[in-house]
Amino acid sequence: MTTYQPDITDSILESISDGVFTVDEAWKVTSFNRAAEEITGIPREEALGKRCWEVFRASMCEMDCALKHTMDTGKRIINRSCYIIDAGGQRIPISVSTALLRDADGQVIGGAETFRDLSLVEELRKEITGRFQIGDMVSHSALMRRLFDVLPQIAASDSSVLIQGETGTGKELLARAVHSMSRRAEGPFVAVNCGALPDTLLESELFGYKAGAFTGADKDKPGRFAAAEGGTLFLDEIGDITPALQVRLLRVLQEHIYEPLGSNTPVRTDVRLITAGNRDLAELVETGGFRRDLYYRINVVRLELPPLRKRKEDVPLLVEHFIVRFNRVQNRDIQGVTSAAMAVLMAHDYPGNIRELENIIEHAFVLCAANKDIDIPCLPDYLARRAHPDTGPVPMGDARKALEAQLILETLERNHGNRQAAARELGMHKSTLFRKMRALHLPYARPASLPKKSQ
Repeated sequence: MTTYQPDITDSILESISDGVFTVDEAWKVTSFNRAAEEITGIPREEALGKRCWEVFRASMCEMDCALKHTMDTGKRIINRSCYIIDAGGQRIPISVSTALLRDADGQVIGGAETFRDLSLVEELRKEITGRFQIGDMVSHSALMRRLFDVLPQIAASDSSVLIQGETGTGKELLARAVHSMSRRAEGPFVAVNCGALPDTLLESELFGYKAGAFTGADKDKPGRFAAAEGGTLFLDEIGDITPALQVRLLRVLQEHIYEPLGSNTPVRTDVRLITAGNRDLAELVETGGFRRDLYYRINVVRLELPPLRKRKEDVPLLVEHFIVRFNRVQNRDIQGVTSAAMAVLMAHDYPGNIRELENIIEHAFVLCAANKDIDIPCLPDYLARRAHPDTGPVPMGDARKALEAQLILETLERNHGNRQAAARELGMHKSTLFRKMRALHLPYARPASLPKKSQ
């Protein structure tokens, strides 16, 4: 019979690349190997003796703990995906496996869990597909990739953020993404469209009021600052608020206090403010339409969301994204779009941006009830009138490949055939660009004149 040798077992656990920890029946961590330290960023000394959910803060800890399931049922779990929050506040995708821990007599004395860092796998998956996603925002665009890259650092701070972009570009989605990646993610996210409310109503909506503050105010009502306490308040169309309300908002940002209407008692607030607008606030400042001091307070970090017409390579991806969503919501089975319909969608400039494209696809779902593919007759009239005869359905993947090839050729042309500079602009490694060019059958040597984009 083989004798258990703790030193050999410990050496094996220390040498493997998977994180391993064990807990006793009180859920306190009793062992924590080297890989667990590296993946979580938490020293072993800090983890030992703590309850496991205090160490990992994993997505499954509260509702669907894998280890709890194993300890309750005796059944092992293999390679369940989730994420943890590391010591730096970053979300780390992992897969976990669990088992019971027994003593020499076979009695259960706790549980053991191994977990594997999937960050590299996730990055490789994104590189292969060319798709980047944060929250509900998806993109192939190098412009958006640069924006996505800085979001973790922005989310880690509590500084005010100003998001500028045209109507329909997804400013609220970006604000939600910042909130979901921040330390305030467990707190509320409250959105207010400042342009949708008259100024007097907006003031009471933001700061709340006391009973008797005005006719009809028969009881206290907390405002949106109170509702967002401990979380994030998103003020859209910030350029539409009046100078008087700008003064009150400036005080909140400077002193972190406000007074509800009808009250002289200041209320302290802990809210991160994210603002957005489709008007150029810098220009409004110069013309006197917006206070300069408030502008600098809300413009600590500025994010520019490009319009859809400047990232047309995202149109097929967004179309696919909306088709998947509407199939799920409406219990449909739309497969894709025909080549002719995609040509029309690609030629449009989208003054309403992503919101307009979403409405177009929803409109198509209404009209193509009997079809498996969205065709030109399913599109709104203002688009269908521009169409040419249909050439038959084309898989979504083929449309994306054709667009990706065109994008690479145009980027190479802008960089005079310099592949390293083109790769930098596209937000990818030079070797990744080579692989894509080979897969798309693009020439490696720069021809005398790179193909021009067809009109």
